[in-house]
Amino acid sequence: MKHIKTINEFHHFRQLPKPEHPLISVVNVETVKHLLSDEPINLTLDFYFIALKQISNFKVKYGQQQYDFDEGILSFMSPNQVFSIALDKDDELKQSGWVLLIHPDFLWNTSLAKTIKKYDFWGYSADEALFLSEKEEATIKNIIQNIKQEYHSNIDKFSKQIIISQIETLLNYAERFYNRQFITREKGNHQILDRLEKLLTEYFISDTLCKNGLPTVQFISEKLNISPNYLRGTLKTLTGQNTQQHIHNKLIEMAKEKLSTTDLSVSEIAYELGFEHSQSFNKLFKAKTNLSPLEFRRSFN
Repeated sequence: MKHIKTINEFHHFRQLPKPEHPLISVVNVETVKHLLSDEPINLTLDFYFIALKQISNFKVKYGQQQYDFDEGILSFMSPNQVFSIALDKDDELKQSGWVLLIHPDFLWNTSLAKTIKKYDFWGYSADEALFLSEKEEATIKNIIQNIKQEYHSNIDKFSKQIIISQIETLLNYAERFYNRQFITREKGNHQILDRLEKLLTEYFISDTLCKNGLPTVQFISEKLNISPNYLRGTLKTLTGQNTQQHIHNKLIEMAKEKLSTTDLSVSEIAYELGFEHSQSFNKLFKAKTNLSPLEFRRSFN
C-alpha cells in the first residue's frame, strides 16, 4: 500500500514540479511519469482526485471491483479509497488530459465542505468513468482551465471563493452527466461505507458524543449488525484503514468544521467532541493533521 498524504507528495511521487498551491493542483496527464514495473499494488490518497483523461492499455481496480475506463473519460476518487493501476502486458502507457487534485483542507470554511459528499459518484458504487460528448468534454475542460488560471494568477481575497465556485459547477455538471448515463447502479459490500458514514454523522451531531465520548468499535459493529472483525476487514479492503481510524477521521472532520466556522474555544470544542481533557484532543488533532487546533484555525485568518 502506498499512502500519499499531500498534493506535494503526489507531485514528488510522479516526478512533477512542486505544486503552485499546496491544497489544489491541475496536472497535465501527459507530463505524469509512466507507470513502472514496481508500481505499488495499491494506492490511497488523502485528497479528492478528478480525472478528465484519455488513457489506453491499463486497468484500474477501485475498492473490490474493476473500474471501467474503456469508454468514459471523466472519473472521481474520494480521499482514503483504495485503487490500483496495472499496465496491460508490457505496453507503453498512452495518456492525455487533466487531473484536478483537491485537498479537503482547501474546502474548510466554505459551503462546499458540507455538500461535497452528497455527490454519489465519489463512492465505490460508481464503477465506470463517464462518457462525454465533445461539447460536454469542452465544458469540463474549460472549468478545469479556469481553476488552473485562477490559482496560477496572483492570489487575492477573492481567489478561493472563485475556485470553489468553479469546483461546484464542475460537480453539478458531473452529477447531471452521471444521472444521464446511469439510471440504476448495482451496489455491493461498499454499502457498508455509506451506513458507517451515516451512523458516525448521526452520532457526532447528537448529544451522545458529549455524554458518552467517542463510539467504540464494538458499538459501531453492533449498530451495523456485523462482527468487528468483518467490519475491520471490509474497511481495510476498501479504504486501507481500520474502524478506529474511521472514527478518528470523522472526529477530525467535525473538529475542523467547528474550528473554521465557530468562535468556540479549543477547550469548548474538545468538550463537545467528548474529550474530558483538551490536551488529549490537541494531541490527537496534531497527530492527524500535523497542526495544533489553534494553528489550523489561524490558517483561515
